Amino acid sequence: MAIHSYSAFDQELEKLRAQVIEMGGIVEEQIKDAVSTLKDADSKKIDRVIARDEEVNQLQMLIDESCELVLVKRTPVSSDLRFVLCVQKITTDLERIGDEATKIARAAKRIFESDRMAKPSLADINSLYKLVSAMLHDALDSFVRMDPETLLALIKRDETVDEKYQLCMRHQLTFMLEDPRKISSALEVIYIAKALERIGDHSENITEHVVYSVKGADVRHSSPKEIRKELRS
Repeated sequence: MAIHSYSAFDQELEKLRAQVIEMGGIVEEQIKDAVSTLKDADSKKIDRVIARDEEVNQLQMLIDESCELVLVKRTPVSSDLRFVLCVQKITTDLERIGDEATKIARAAKRIFESDRMAKPSLADINSLYKLVSAMLHDALDSFVRMDPETLLALIKRDETVDEKYQLCMRHQLTFMLEDPRKISSALEVIYIAKALERIGDHSENITEHVVYSVKGADVRHSSPKEIRKELRS
């Protein structure tokens, strides 16, 4: 993002940055609260996570509107245009992360409102949560610092998330085969694990958008080797 003599334009771009950071903070809290409800069965917290999804949706629309105003009023070019487009793409990923957090909260609600569902094993979920929450934090940090180098690290970590998800699937299938009474809860755990895996994917997407903003390169379907080459150019 360039520095301009026209300070009002800078203020508008900084407002966009602040709005993205605010939205990112909300979805981080959503994920944290959604996963914690699996341990404490706090129905009020579950309802709060679900209710905040509307807050995230409204914030996305507000940011989209702000981006459109900047595009119409300032007709930005080069790095400024890429920054505005980056903001729009990131808010889409953040909104989808909020949707995944809501899915987790709804799954927690189903688990604890069912009298017939066995208490699930959460070891795999806790492991996945630690990985993807760190990925999201670092992705948002890469946006704040406009650091494209973060992407390579997140690609490696997303591979670990995928491996953990597959391991979780195998564990839950084993539980279902050993004890049919655990089928319902095991399916919910798989559903939650998939939501977390998708959060990891969206976190990686955020850093791809940062690369586009800073370097002007679309690396969404590039190999790590190709990305490394772009970052060095």
